[in-house]
Amino acid sequence: MSRLYSLQHGFSLHQASSMLSSFISRHGYLIRNKDDEVSDPTAFKQFTLEQLKIATSGFAGPIIVVQAACIEEEAIVVVFMEVVADSILPGGNVSFVYRNIEELNRSIIGSVVTSSILNPHHGEKAPNVVYKGTLENQMRIAVKRFNLSPWPDSRQFMEEAKSVGQLRNIRLANLLGCCCEDDERLLVAEYMPNNTLAKHLFNWELQPMKWAMRLRVVMHLAEALEYCTNKGSAIYHNLDAYRVLFDEEYNPRLSCFGLMKNSRDGKSYGTNLAFTPAEYLRTGRVTPESVIYSFGTLLLNLLSGKHIPPSHAIKLILDQNLQMLTDSCLEGQVFGLHRTELVRLASRCLQYEPRERPNPKSVVSALVSIQKDTEVPSQVLMGIQTTDSFTPRSPLGEACLRLDLTAMLEIMEKLLYKDDEVQKPEIWYNRIQESLDTKEKGDAAFRHKDFSTAIDCYTQFIEYGPKVSPTIYARRSLSYLINNMPQEALCDAMQVQLISPVWHIASYLQAASLFLLKMETDAHAVLRKGDALEAFQSGLSPPLDK
Repeated sequence: MSRLYSLQHGFSLHQASSMLSSFISRHGYLIRNKDDEVSDPTAFKQFTLEQLKIATSGFAGPIIVVQAACIEEEAIVVVFMEVVADSILPGGNVSFVYRNIEELNRSIIGSVVTSSILNPHHGEKAPNVVYKGTLENQMRIAVKRFNLSPWPDSRQFMEEAKSVGQLRNIRLANLLGCCCEDDERLLVAEYMPNNTLAKHLFNWELQPMKWAMRLRVVMHLAEALEYCTNKGSAIYHNLDAYRVLFDEEYNPRLSCFGLMKNSRDGKSYGTNLAFTPAEYLRTGRVTPESVIYSFGTLLLNLLSGKHIPPSHAIKLILDQNLQMLTDSCLEGQVFGLHRTELVRLASRCLQYEPRERPNPKSVVSALVSIQKDTEVPSQVLMGIQTTDSFTPRSPLGEACLRLDLTAMLEIMEKLLYKDDEVQKPEIWYNRIQESLDTKEKGDAAFRHKDFSTAIDCYTQFIEYGPKVSPTIYARRSLSYLINNMPQEALCDAMQVQLISPVWHIASYLQAASLFLLKMETDAHAVLRKGDALEAFQSGLSPPLDK
């Protein structure tokens, strides 16, 4: 969901946290607070190996990313490759092999890395491979498979994963869970379907990334780092263009995988970064300041459209030769003042002395004033053609667009209870009578339009009852909407989506909440998603990409 909140002065790019008051919940359900955090104690889970084998077709592909490496004269270079096809080896597996520097250089000329670095006769599965998978509820996931050697102790791996899994933010591709069975070390994250920054910036096919979109990328990335820092996770490993992913609506997000330590002792025994700060070369450890240095190199990437050594960039800056530092594809798009501010920020991030580099909060503040086209959806800035106009809009969708809550109530009341009755045998079986009484009292209040009582009863049921169906959250979300509590309604609507990703009701409730919050661009985007889901479920449109 695009641009939910805003950080700076209430109107930053896609985040409106100053507009959303802090909603601190004592219950175990999804919320967003003033830091744009998504809190859901049940979101991070321990998956079984069997679940992930089913989701990834037995780890037979498709593969999203594979890591390769070469070692020469005690230098370690790690290279990531985005895998487009799933047939590099039979079964979709990719081998891992060491190459010398000369061979590696030949392999990466003209592209980030090519399949020539892979040895099809080498039988060992590649470490640090990321697979695409689909869970039983049709939620798409990314599964990262670690080598066992850095994490021999499953408990340490689990503790580290749980720590990262507590982070929940719209700027992250969030960690959903992990698996530590047998010799497997697996992380499960939200799947981002629209490639990486490296793909869109360095290997674009249809059109280069626009200047406004590049500014949006650095803003989202800075906000992600600020959030992580505020939550005590200031260390991010291997921050580069492959760690920036694009979600369904082409909003950039930071991969959660870089928040995991590279090893149990916290040392980085290898890095895929082309350019590292001097202190990293001395100690081999990532620090908050070295993360900012890596952010500075990303600023150079986005300005120039290519990998450029910081030392060369600094020379161009000192010579005031900013034109040579600017991507020629951006001609006519870049305002001189905006470019100057971005270059000034990059120079601060790339300072030799770590203490002279800015912190993430300062970076966000510096980027706010140079944002451009903030109300234009990311997919439009990326030049993505949509077919929204061909999706039929149902009476429920029309009511949502008009923000006619009375009409929404009339339509959804039947749908919510119909759905609940279908799920009843599975979900309510063996429920203690007290919880059932509370739930039924809430149902009665909902039917009689006593929405305050309904909220109280459903909240008590969610807090103390067993597994809760998405319809309970949907009813409470609608009750919040009618009581003019859009922040809370949005939280419940997103919980509905978490439980049932393809249920159109979740999108309509989110859209209505966003309309009430005056976030119309986001509301229209989510409303279109609801239209598409409902049309598909009614057999009026082709299936959505899973």
